[in-house]
Amino acid sequence: MDMKPNSDIKLLTGNSNRALAESISSKLFRPLTDARVEKFADSEVWVEIYDNMRGEDVFIVQPTSSPANDSLMELLVITDALKRASAGRITAVVPYFGYARQDRKHAPRTPITAKLVANLITEAGADRVLTVDLHAGQIQGFFDIPVDNLYATPVFAHHAKTMVTASDKRLMVVSPDVGGVVRARTFAEMIDADLAVIDKRREKAGVVAEMNVLGDVEGRTCILYDDIVDSAGTLCRAAEALLERGAAEVHAMCTHGVLSDPAIERVKNSVLKSLAITDSIDQSHLAANDKIQVISIGPMLAAAIDSISRHDSVSRLFEKAPIS
Repeated sequence: MDMKPNSDIKLLTGNSNRALAESISSKLFRPLTDARVEKFADSEVWVEIYDNMRGEDVFIVQPTSSPANDSLMELLVITDALKRASAGRITAVVPYFGYARQDRKHAPRTPITAKLVANLITEAGADRVLTVDLHAGQIQGFFDIPVDNLYATPVFAHHAKTMVTASDKRLMVVSPDVGGVVRARTFAEMIDADLAVIDKRREKAGVVAEMNVLGDVEGRTCILYDDIVDSAGTLCRAAEALLERGAAEVHAMCTHGVLSDPAIERVKNSVLKSLAITDSIDQSHLAANDKIQVISIGPMLAAAIDSISRHDSVSRLFEKAPIS
């Protein structure tokens, strides 16, 4: 999507994912604002912004990924610095919203940390939040400020088209659990594929005892579609279950590649043919890997930032062909 230079935008970034911020910067033809985001010897976050921010429309690119607490604190301190510098509007661009999986009480005397984080971002001074594939859509309601929740489905749909030409098998999208059916169905409709679901029975928290495949996957090229891949244990087991039911081959597409140890080794040694993730989380540490592919959401985020700055519709971005 071609964009005209927008001189009204100011872009800042912390240390969480500078590569993504630079990708957005290049698409918007706007340099990153000159600033220092560092730590004191005792690990306290320290921020200094060198450009004049008074009255400016500022976007902070800062996913709250690992180290989650450091990334979140950087976002809060940058926001506070901008508020005290009299910025006109502050938008927190949080491609990966950490703590999103703590969106409800799973047991007595447990926190709803996603709500706490929403409060912190709001109280720090953010006027708006831009994020991608929230783990639970209701988290938007945790904020008392506008939230734009983008979806990576157009980006993955464009990627899936390359798989169609490489295979003579019919594609089938598979949700790795019942909770992700809506997400997977939307993707399946976008690429004109059928849908299957994996029903998991857990023996205890974090341990899957049994997997049942709901749908006929025999002879199909299956795409496991999810929002987060963390340890990759369930994902790899799901791939095995699909092959056992007669699938021709299994790929996976997950928006946020958390990839906690030993996820990368698990994927390498798994029956998965490929795993596609986005750069919502910094993947610069990821060594060359035949199975794991990183797809950039920089162009999509840049288009959304441009639309917000121009007071245009963000949803229109998903009414057209996939962004590339």
